[in-house]
This record gives sequence, C-alpha cells and structure tokens, in this order.
Amino acid sequence: MVFPDAPPALLVLADGSVFHGWSFGAPGTVMGEVVFNTGMTGYQEVMTDPSYAGQLVTFTYPELGNTGVNPEDEESSRPHIKAAIARNICAIPSNWRSTQSLPNYLKTHKIPGIFGIDTRALTRRIRTAGAMNGAVSTQVLEPSELLRQLQDAPSMAGLNLVDQVTTPEVYEWTETTAAAWEYSRPAAAPVDQPLTVVAVDFGVKRNILRRLASYGCRVVVVPARSSAELIMSYNPDGIFLSNGPGDPAAVTYAPALVQALLNYRRPTFGICMGHQILGLSLGASTFKLKFGHRGLNQPCGLQRQVEITSQNHGFALAVDSIPADQVTITHFNLNDQTLAGLAHKTLPVFSVQYHPEASPGPHDADYLFLKFVETMQDYRLHQTTA
Repeated sequence: MVFPDAPPALLVLADGSVFHGWSFGAPGTVMGEVVFNTGMTGYQEVMTDPSYAGQLVTFTYPELGNTGVNPEDEESSRPHIKAAIARNICAIPSNWRSTQSLPNYLKTHKIPGIFGIDTRALTRRIRTAGAMNGAVSTQVLEPSELLRQLQDAPSMAGLNLVDQVTTPEVYEWTETTAAAWEYSRPAAAPVDQPLTVVAVDFGVKRNILRRLASYGCRVVVVPARSSAELIMSYNPDGIFLSNGPGDPAAVTYAPALVQALLNYRRPTFGICMGHQILGLSLGASTFKLKFGHRGLNQPCGLQRQVEITSQNHGFALAVDSIPADQVTITHFNLNDQTLAGLAHKTLPVFSVQYHPEASPGPHDADYLFLKFVETMQDYRLHQTTA
C-alpha cells in the first residue's frame, strides 16, 4: 500500500548502497546493523524481542502489518529494534485481536520505518556482502550526507548491548502461557513444592518465562550483573541463562558469573546468548556470522533427529574451540553446520542456539523445557535422599 501523503525516507548501507522509500513510522534518523528476518509471521514478537536491540530489521515477507499489534504478543515492555524495513505495509489491519495499526504502533514508540523498497535486493546484498551498518532517515535525504554520518556508528562486533536491556532489579514472573493460545506439552511429574528457577536476564523474552511458569516453576528474574551469591541466595533448583543482544564476547562479566555458578552444580539451561555465554565460560570462543540466522524455519539436529526451529542470532560458538573433554555437541544448524546445542558431560547443564519457546515459530523444541524441569526434579530428589 502506498500512501499519497507518506513522507519520503532513505536507507543507506555502509557500502554505499542506497534505497529510496517512504516513511511509515516515526520521523527521525537512526543507525545500526541492518539484518533480515525470513519469518512470514510474528513481526510484533520480533520487534519487541530484546535480542534485536541496536538493529534495523528487514522483513522479507512482502507485506507487513496485516494483523496489527496487540499487548498479548509483545515479548518485552517495548520494541527494541532501531527501525523496520518493509516492501509493503498495511495501515488498516484485519484481526479481532488487534488494538493498533503497525504504523501507529511505531509512531507511539518513536521508531522509524521505511517501506516501498526492494527488500529482495536488500536481502541479497546482505547475504552477499554480510550484515553491515546502515541508516534510515526521514530527515537526511541526501545519500552522501547520510553515509557520512553513518561512519560514526559503532560496529556490532565488540558491542555490549546487554546492559541496555537487562532488568534493573530482581522480580518474580508469574504469568503462564495464555489459555487462549496454549499449545500441548508433555506433563512434568508433580512436586510438593514449586521448583525455583533463577533466570539471568541478558535480554529475556517473555515467552521463555511463560513456558517456565507453565510448568509450575517459581521464576525469579535477576539482572545480568548479579553476583553468584545473590543468585544462590534463592536456593534455586535450576538456573536459566537467557537470550540477549550484541556480541557475547563483549559481555565480559557474564562468563565469570557462569563459571562461579557451575561450581554449585545446579541444573542450568541456556538459550541463544545464554548458550554462547555458557560456551565462553567453558573456554570456547565465539565468532560473528556473515549474515546471521533470523527466521522460523531453521533445521537443527544430529544424525536423523531434526527440529525446525526459530532463530535469531548473529554470533555463534566456534566448533573447534569446544572443550571435547567436558562438552558433547548435541545439535548443529543443518543449513551451515554451525554449532546449535551442547551438553556438559558431568554436570546437569545444557544449552541451545535456537529458541524453543517460539513466539514466533514452531514448537518442535518445546520439549527442552520439560527436560530442564525433569533435570531439576532429579536434582531435588538426589538432594533429599543424599
């Protein structure tokens, strides 16, 4: 849909590529890493996922906004993307759950959007040259001037964004998966007292917390810079390491925290950034992917067992850096053979590079929450019988 009164907007990439379009969000100029997401649904969940902080997100699906936005689908308290990039947009949504149109939602949160560009050409450019910085502006419409301003934008490599999105204080999460869109899950064996999970918030998605609460867990969320002593003061049955944005190697305090926590031998589960931080704590290293994995259809597995997964990351653990005496690789990304899951050989610790909580995405990997719950139940049983 082209609006006759839509103001012009400009997208410029760091390599000098120029894309002219129209504005459908707030006015302004923003800069950050330009990436693409291949999902056909879930644009609101993507925009509110803290893992997208600092990024200008290209949506490859050709039209955005058909279902509007609603409070139930938000994965955090606000959108975290720097800008939305689309081919076409819909300003009049058709969905009984919608409470606001996408353009109005972006304007409310002061986030620019640009539409009317060839997102296929943009995606191919990123796939060929790699993810790079870019700028979207409704104010600076001269490409050379916007490119000049872009030179001062920091690179995603080496950037710690966790401190921008983590919770400032401890809180308990009680909301479970809404009954209106609950999907089937295997039942965990009942326990006399709720299992206590302390979630270290590197930029956690709400649906992760919902899934843990749906299994009856007491979920305590703590800031990323919490001490091991604070975390253990809750006497957790398990520790969860959340997703998050930016370069995991730049979050220098996090591997030391996880190293200290591993000494307590509590069940530990990591997702995405949490998976990378766990790997770093065990002596592995990370590297930046050429254009990252962002979409809802990434196949992961080992041998004949395959899961279709939701993914969002621009960094990965290097396979040749994994300490084979301590760690077993449990999953690979079957598109490019990057490491997608690991488990410790002697500790009740495991992690995955993808998002088993979905929102958006398939539910193939939801069993991992049950695995975590059962691991915590086993730990509690052995503690009470020791």
